[in-house]
Amino acid sequence: MRTALVLLLLLALAAVPGSLVPQANVDALKTSQWQDNHPKLTPVYEKLGLFDVYSSPWFAAIYLLLVVSLVGCIVPRTKVYFRAMRARPPKAPRHLTRLGDHATYETQASVDEVLARAEQVLRRRRFRRDRHDEGTDQGFVAAEKGHLREAGNLVFHLSILVVMAGVAAGNLFGYQGGVIVTVGNGFSNNLTQYDDFVPGSLYRTEWMEPFAFDIDEFDIEWLTSGAGAGQARNFVSHLTYTEEPGGEEKEYDLRVNHPLTIGSTDIFLIGHGYAPVITVTDSEGEVAYSGPTIFLPTDMNFRSFGVVKAPDAATPLALEGELYPTYAFADGPYSQFGQLVNPLVSMEVYTGDLGLDDGISQSVYVLNKAKAEKVTADDGGMFRLDMRPGDTVELPDGLGSVTFEGIERWNKIQISQTPGKFVALAGVVLALLGLIGSLYVRPRRVWVRARRLEGRTLVEVGGLDRSAGGDVGEEIEALTAELKAAAAPAAPKADEADAAPKEQS
Repeated sequence: MRTALVLLLLLALAAVPGSLVPQANVDALKTSQWQDNHPKLTPVYEKLGLFDVYSSPWFAAIYLLLVVSLVGCIVPRTKVYFRAMRARPPKAPRHLTRLGDHATYETQASVDEVLARAEQVLRRRRFRRDRHDEGTDQGFVAAEKGHLREAGNLVFHLSILVVMAGVAAGNLFGYQGGVIVTVGNGFSNNLTQYDDFVPGSLYRTEWMEPFAFDIDEFDIEWLTSGAGAGQARNFVSHLTYTEEPGGEEKEYDLRVNHPLTIGSTDIFLIGHGYAPVITVTDSEGEVAYSGPTIFLPTDMNFRSFGVVKAPDAATPLALEGELYPTYAFADGPYSQFGQLVNPLVSMEVYTGDLGLDDGISQSVYVLNKAKAEKVTADDGGMFRLDMRPGDTVELPDGLGSVTFEGIERWNKIQISQTPGKFVALAGVVLALLGLIGSLYVRPRRVWVRARRLEGRTLVEVGGLDRSAGGDVGEEIEALTAELKAAAAPAAPKADEADAAPKEQS
């Protein structure tokens, strides 16, 4: 147990960097921005695996050691438990009256009658019993119950292994992918369509199911009053999907926590945002870039960050900036609400070498500005694009123009196969059952001793609580009352009393 506690502490400490350092598989944009802001620490953190803590070898080592420790705890405790289940209840202490909870009384019934009655009462109260005769004039009954408490503890610990097995099966034989789809467009389930795809080490791509879907509409409700005014409350994507090429088209309303299940694949709606439609025209009048660009939200009011790259322009161009759905200004620009009330996009312009030919894969949400030059105004001052839908701005030095056509919406879709999810669910249910048993089952021991003294039988009843918060005192009182009731002589019936002969005067 000491080893398990130390490993639990190490696991908790190892999880701390996962909360403090941006994780690449959770928020790629935030991770990239952190790396740009900390160029000296980034190589060190990458070698230590701090950008993907939960998949790092050192975290897995602690995790596996904890599993081994857990198994090493369960196996010996299970052996001890089965031995205890087969063992007879312990013999009665010599002096039951020295126990914290006890009672005594005298009766005319014989020792055999008292002990037989005690066995009946204890059996009805679901005690395991064992009778001991100490000669012809004395004996005792030992009883105990509450063994399910330890069984609950063992089930709880075993359920942790079941959950781990389910999670391991999902990680080995399943996958998780994500894709951002603009409303009005669709998705086909193949590798080239995913923005990110994390397969299990034993997963095979031929297991992917050939479904496809289109996002026809996206409905959203906004809070209009109160502290959360302007924030999204409910949203739903209306899908049309097919389970196989050329199959029957079906419709489904995709909501948060209400995934669409196709075969063994689950499709979740996990986020949404805005995609400004921007057109970049180069110095020769050619359209170098045009279309919706995904901007990622940075706060609850959907202030969003994005990058537009036009490397094929006569002079390569790139835009970097933010979208404000409801633009407002107070000590700086911000978005007052999440809905599109007063949208504005504010972006800086870069030209020159955008780093796209360095042979290094770049995120579409990150702009490599190491060799790029920021475009300035004709007078050498700061130049920034502040545009509303429909605006067109000419760039300095005849570099071209930028047009803010409008705004579309996008949905963040998570697609996954988790073959071990029902195993993990069974483990969680077992954990709850085990926890209930370990919390509410009260183990206790009870002894009833009877001995003949001077023509009467002295009965001693004692109990021992083996857990905190038990009610052995009430158990002893109830048991004593039942034993006394059985020993009391029966009262004559009314009709028998009436039938008795009466004296004549």
